[in-house]
Amino acid sequence: MLWTIIGWIVFGLIAGFIARAVVPGKDDIGLLMTIALGVGGSIVGGFLFGLFTGGFGGFQPSGWVGSVIGAIALLVIYNKVTGRKQVHD
Repeated sequence: MLWTIIGWIVFGLIAGFIARAVVPGKDDIGLLMTIALGVGGSIVGGFLFGLFTGGFGGFQPSGWVGSVIGAIALLVIYNKVTGRKQVHD
């Protein structure tokens, strides 16, 4: 059980960092939010993958690609909702 939690944290951290690197601009969301972003991205990626492939069986984690895509989507939504990274004239 402990190794599963540690694995999710490491997996979420890596996926979150990749998403932060891909989305342009500076992110000052911190380490815990980066982990949450990656873990949430994995769940969102698994949900979307299941919808598009017809193999949907509820919320499930996805692989690396789906996790990063889900984390990017969550980061873009987060930036829109909080008003971060908007260009001010």
